[in-house]
Amino acid sequence: MKTKNISLILVAAALAALGACKKDFLDTTPTSIITDAAVWGDSSLAEAYITGRYIGVGGSNDGGKPGFGRGFEDAWMSSVTDESVVVWDNNTWFVQQGALTPDRTGWMSDTWVRSYRSIREINYALANIDKVPMSDYGKERLKGELHFIRAYRYQDLIRNFGDVPLVGDRVYNLDDTNFDSLFIRKPVQECIQYAVSELNTAATMMQDKSYPIGRGSYAAALALKARLLLYAASPLYTNNVNDKTKWAAAASAAQAVMALNKFTLYNNYKTLFTISGTSEDIFERVYSPTNEHTNLELVNGPNGYGGWGGNTPMQNLVDDYEMADGSRFDWNNPVQKANPYQNRDPRFYASILYNGAPYRNRNVETFRPGGKDSKDGNGNWNTSPTGYYVRKYINEGNPVENPNQTAYQPWKYLRYAEVLLNYAEAQNEAAGPDATVYKAINDIRARAGMPELPKGLSTDSMRIRIRNERRIELAFEEHRYFDVRRWKIAEVTENIPAYGVLPSKQPDGSIVYTKIIALDNRKFDKAKNYWVPIPQSEINSSGRKLRQNDGY
Repeated sequence: MKTKNISLILVAAALAALGACKKDFLDTTPTSIITDAAVWGDSSLAEAYITGRYIGVGGSNDGGKPGFGRGFEDAWMSSVTDESVVVWDNNTWFVQQGALTPDRTGWMSDTWVRSYRSIREINYALANIDKVPMSDYGKERLKGELHFIRAYRYQDLIRNFGDVPLVGDRVYNLDDTNFDSLFIRKPVQECIQYAVSELNTAATMMQDKSYPIGRGSYAAALALKARLLLYAASPLYTNNVNDKTKWAAAASAAQAVMALNKFTLYNNYKTLFTISGTSEDIFERVYSPTNEHTNLELVNGPNGYGGWGGNTPMQNLVDDYEMADGSRFDWNNPVQKANPYQNRDPRFYASILYNGAPYRNRNVETFRPGGKDSKDGNGNWNTSPTGYYVRKYINEGNPVENPNQTAYQPWKYLRYAEVLLNYAEAQNEAAGPDATVYKAINDIRARAGMPELPKGLSTDSMRIRIRNERRIELAFEEHRYFDVRRWKIAEVTENIPAYGVLPSKQPDGSIVYTKIIALDNRKFDKAKNYWVPIPQSEINSSGRKLRQNDGY
């Protein structure tokens, strides 16, 4: 407060000295600021403030990124995993190459600042909402949303940083002098239980209440709870202790969502990601023509169409799409190697653009020499290094080259297929591959047009199949980064080179496919890279009372 007073005194003195102040200028009421009393004295303003917590307030500390997670930013979260590579880096290559440090986090540590600022805003709202002139029903509905958003923010913190401080309900102000409680990191299981308790509160408050699409709800609270309990049971969060009671709790939480009988798998996997409000959507970020996000078609389009390349799928991911009969793709099979894109899982064709893929008014040409979407085509500065481009999320009704074209595909935070996958994984670990595990996975595969899993799988074999099903079904949806870490397999998956493919056109017109390295020196250090470093600026601001993650 001392700094603020000094600043005001200096401003007043300067104005007086210049003779520019004919009246008490500092007493002028700003017309661009809404007071606290106005916000909490008006139900419409209060609801607008709470709705805004889904988006957050952009600022210099986090690049102004809205919402939860990364979503449709230029560089997707998938591009710091074994799913994709960004053509023009965008602070992803050094993460892939294991060079993440507290002083060099790029956008990886934005979650820390963004989430804690949001939690403070939520605490502020909860401290004032009872002042709002509205019905008890309305207040409880808004309180439920606030508890849901706070839990979501803690989820973002937990799965990035592990142990984190729990702020509780306190609203810290500039008048406070002791912030030590903000620097005490609680054990990760305690943090998860806190977030789960928030979701239990949210669910109680939101049950039997209706919400506009794109906002939290009773079902969304239950679904996020199921995800968090799945994390709580996973090897990273239990120090490799296989606690079947935790797996059973996660399965039960997912089953509670399934038992609502409110959601079904949408019948078209390809169009699911370009429209909102489907039978599968539980919680999503909804955009409108007046609220444009990154132009997906331009940023991620093939260079031959005028696109910028963007997030280009790795061969690592492509190879994990099964054949249409459910068998594994095999580069050592001469028939499959000669025609690697024939008879694959239909989700491959819905998610990946490959050489020869029918797209818009022609087939994609990543072959060399002469391919329009290769380095021999137009705009070779943004040619895919992997030989692939993304198709998932892309609306082919939108033009590629018109940057003024509004793209408003929704970002799916929680959808029913994830709930089924969560249930199958947890139930398999808790009780083995029973009929309910098979049904959950086979329902997802049936929607995609894939055959059922073979009967008689062991728990270990089913685990492998479930993990691959998550990889394919949830590709590019910000799950892979956290999945390989919670499973404690990142030291394997993230130390494999980022592969691509080079399609070479032969004199007779045939294509020969050769596996190449698209990004050199991918590296994952198991001693530290399972968690993201806390930004060094936050450590310094705490007077070094805030403990850094191990290894950094």
